[in-house]
Amino acid sequence: MVKLTKLILSVFVVMTLSACQDDKQDLQAFVAEVKLRTHPEIPPIPVMKPYEKFVYAAADLRDPFVPTVIDIPNAEQEIKVVIDNGIHPDLDRLKEELENYSLSELVLVGTLEQASDGIWGLVRTPDGIIHRVQVGNYIGQNYGKVSSISDTDLTLKEIIPDDNGGYLEHDASLSVMN
Repeated sequence: MVKLTKLILSVFVVMTLSACQDDKQDLQAFVAEVKLRTHPEIPPIPVMKPYEKFVYAAADLRDPFVPTVIDIPNAEQEIKVVIDNGIHPDLDRLKEELENYSLSELVLVGTLEQASDGIWGLVRTPDGIIHRVQVGNYIGQNYGKVSSISDTDLTLKEIIPDDNGGYLEHDASLSVMN
């Protein structure tokens, strides 16, 4: 029985393979047609020009960005005197985290009162992080120092530059948003 199965299987394989050898005329015709088609001309790679060195020889000439003639329309211009009113930001201290944001970006979300530390303001930044602030902390980009915290608002004094080269104090506040 096994011999008969092997014989039938081998006859089947031989017939299947011989069937593949028959009708290839359409395939040969297609290959011949493709070979006869014209191929597009591919342009050759362009020849690269050799690099030519350029020597800049105008280094000793006049700087075009420096004025040659100082134009003063009114020779008797008023000299502004900066009056020091004693108000200036402390530039030697380390900046606090909330000084990286403008006041318009910060939101007072509430307060927290602890017996040992007093009252804290809870301020949310644009990225959703809530920070605790106390009186004396700095927030905002204008050197704002927190002066008082209540249940509904946080007041601070900002130091802003004036038109004369000095500084002025400016009151600002953050209120709890409902």
